[in-house]
Amino acid sequence: MDHAAATMTTAPPAPSQKGTLMNPIRVGVNGYGVIGKRVADAILLQPDMRLIGVADIATDWRIKSAANRLPVFASTAEVRQGMHDAGVTVRGSLDELLTQCDVIVDTTPKHVAAGNLERYRGAGVKAVLQGGESHATTGHSFVAQANYATALGRDSTRVVSCNTTSIVRVLGALDTAGLLQRARGVLIRRATDPWESHLGGIMNTMVPEPTIPSHQGPDAQTVLPGLDVVTIAAKGAHTQTHTHFWTLQLSREAARDEVLDALRAAPRIAFIRMSDGLIALNSTIELMRDLGRPRGDMWEVAIWEDLVTVTGNEAYLAYQVYNEAIVVPETIDAIRALSGTVTDAETSIRLTDKSLGMRQDFLTRPEDSDHDR
Repeated sequence: MDHAAATMTTAPPAPSQKGTLMNPIRVGVNGYGVIGKRVADAILLQPDMRLIGVADIATDWRIKSAANRLPVFASTAEVRQGMHDAGVTVRGSLDELLTQCDVIVDTTPKHVAAGNLERYRGAGVKAVLQGGESHATTGHSFVAQANYATALGRDSTRVVSCNTTSIVRVLGALDTAGLLQRARGVLIRRATDPWESHLGGIMNTMVPEPTIPSHQGPDAQTVLPGLDVVTIAAKGAHTQTHTHFWTLQLSREAARDEVLDALRAAPRIAFIRMSDGLIALNSTIELMRDLGRPRGDMWEVAIWEDLVTVTGNEAYLAYQVYNEAIVVPETIDAIRALSGTVTDAETSIRLTDKSLGMRQDFLTRPEDSDHDR
């Protein structure tokens, strides 16, 4: 036997890098509502993440359906007994969930997460909050295509709201292409989430937001500070999705194809066409169901391609925002950014979009690489 070989020792295996199949990012979700349940399902699809469990205060059908397939934790000590009495198997408290997590996604109702943040920090767990919280709560607002790099390694970030996410995606695409000078938009918001229609919401009217600009424009500027944008918003008497109408002043005269190419170059934007019969909000939602999307979700911004109009240095467009789902892919990317496991936005976006089956055009074959995300 060779003496060198006989005396050579085997080095211990290197520790597995976080965010791999062998060492996935451990994620919990606090708040199993409209966004939380979608985020939980998206985490289950990620090859580099492991869903540790979901926490909530509900004791009804919402958490019972989760308990049939996911580990459930009680968000408060008070509700734990109520869950038990309702027949829900409770794996532990929120604090016990945190001890097992690298990242917690807080999808609790507006302003609740702000009160939870110090609890997460005290547990040494990174936190992804949602757009119901203010920018000041975390000091960072997130949209993957715009500012992924600035979230790397932070202890917390805030994924902006559904409307703001769409604004950053669309206007950000034109800004990146050097085409956008300023943008003025009118937003027609849905009255309430569909599942809460029985609890309230306006009927037979439209309610303008009481200030101009409405909050969505300034919120977009927390992600893209140089964006010249003004938004005017109103709440309509419907529950299916938001709709945006934009008048854009371009930085120069441009052809319509230039504007379309800039939008096609960006992730998470899909085109729909009235010529295909997609003439209203409900028809797009029906298409998502026909495509077999879970819960009929649409994670993309759906721009009406045949409405995009360009005249000289002005452009006009309209698009649809599926408020229940659009922030889900951004939340997944925020988990990776805070963890620092994927350091570039393009790679994370590609991983997320492939796992969800996101598209650039809904009516082409999924295997067509020119249109499949």
